[in-house]
Amino acid sequence: MKRFYLWLILGLMSSTSMVAQNYKVTVMGKVCNQLGHGIPDVVVNDGENFVKTDMKGEYRIVADTTKSKFVAISTPAEYMLPHKDGIASGFYAAINKLKGKSVRTHNFILNKRENESDKFYYIAISDPQINDEHDYKRWCDETVKDMKSEISRMNKEHEVIGITLGDLVFSKRNIWEPFKKSIENTGMTTFMCIGNHDMIKSIPSLENSPKGAKIYSEMDFMNYFGPTDYSFNIGKIHVVTINNINNMEHNKYVEMLTPSKLEWLRKDLSYIPKGSMIFLNMHAAGWNKWYPYANMHNTPMLDKLLEGYDVHVFCGHSHFFQDVDVNEHLYQHNIGAAGGAWWWGDVNRCGAPNGYMIVDVDGSKVRCIYKATGKSTEYQMHVYKKGEFSTQKDFIVANVWDYDDKCSVEWIQDGVNKGKMEQFKDKDEEYSRIKNEHHVNLPECYTTHLFRLRPEQGAKKIEIIFTNHYGEKYKESIVL
Repeated sequence: MKRFYLWLILGLMSSTSMVAQNYKVTVMGKVCNQLGHGIPDVVVNDGENFVKTDMKGEYRIVADTTKSKFVAISTPAEYMLPHKDGIASGFYAAINKLKGKSVRTHNFILNKRENESDKFYYIAISDPQINDEHDYKRWCDETVKDMKSEISRMNKEHEVIGITLGDLVFSKRNIWEPFKKSIENTGMTTFMCIGNHDMIKSIPSLENSPKGAKIYSEMDFMNYFGPTDYSFNIGKIHVVTINNINNMEHNKYVEMLTPSKLEWLRKDLSYIPKGSMIFLNMHAAGWNKWYPYANMHNTPMLDKLLEGYDVHVFCGHSHFFQDVDVNEHLYQHNIGAAGGAWWWGDVNRCGAPNGYMIVDVDGSKVRCIYKATGKSTEYQMHVYKKGEFSTQKDFIVANVWDYDDKCSVEWIQDGVNKGKMEQFKDKDEEYSRIKNEHHVNLPECYTTHLFRLRPEQGAKKIEIIFTNHYGEKYKESIVL
């Protein structure tokens, strides 16, 4: 009898092992140019395991298909970023669509750049969050139209790369197809980042699902745009996109990088020399100082991984604008949403206009400027005349969204420099007006990028001068 039970236990263990092995597949292939010549030292990963191509450009990865849904490369800077109709593709392949059973093959074909350059433009777009036809029309007629105009101009100078920062849709699965169509053929190669509203919110994420689950919260996003975590190289910049929304059961999520995401990032950065510049794209912010409720819950762990690099973080999620100069080597751009306060008006919760960020890259020199939709890049503040800001009746108020601690906001009265305006914390007047006018229960928001001055009696003209992070000056004038 004891022998029978021992045999049964060994049989069950063997059976379990066989089932587990059925999930494992070997993915192999080549990264090569159009002539079929292999490209060595290209980083390849399956979301868990990382390898480099050998001297022949060949790679081999054993993937657990319950965890790994794609095999992807980190495109080298010497090669063009592959795309289809302007949407980044060709740098990944869905493992379940590759031919074969235990062994599957895929070759990545790259085109060598004719003229390598360290100069390019980078457009970061936060939270379109399209819910219905009204939102979609505004997105297409306002944001996309405005971007295409800017891209047309920029393409005459340098290549243009785009990144969306999550919440492309507003939890509406029927919006995916039209959204994808709207971002095609804009003139830039556009990459995507996932947000909480891009997930099937009632279903947990892949790593929180039972082993072998057929459905998981990221699946719609993945079907359209590939892996949620990936990287590429352009000029002197290593660009990384990562999912920092941990979706759980019962419509709950936490802003965080799970242990597996942190490990993926650690492995990805292990191929990048210290001192390099990193662009990190993720949905939720990590370092917001005011209104930090939506910050990542484990930011210190990310801080540790980023040590030794010069990093610009691009993020959204909050529907407000907040620049944070975290330290000498880390700068966070929490960008205003393209749809502002959910398309109810033309501003975000903090009063920053609907828009997107344009990044001018020259080697490791980076210049960022926020582009308000439908306005010139010279529009860098909104000024409320005396009496227009309800809680500041005696003051002229300037909302200067692209403000950080290295900026200054000064005022001149009738040709006399009066020094710095007084910074204060309050709710933006225009956002409050939108809430009241539409009677919508939008979340409250206090911002600190508000500045006020009290003009002297008899004053005739006020000039407000904003000096940004890069020393560039923008001016608005008011005749009293």
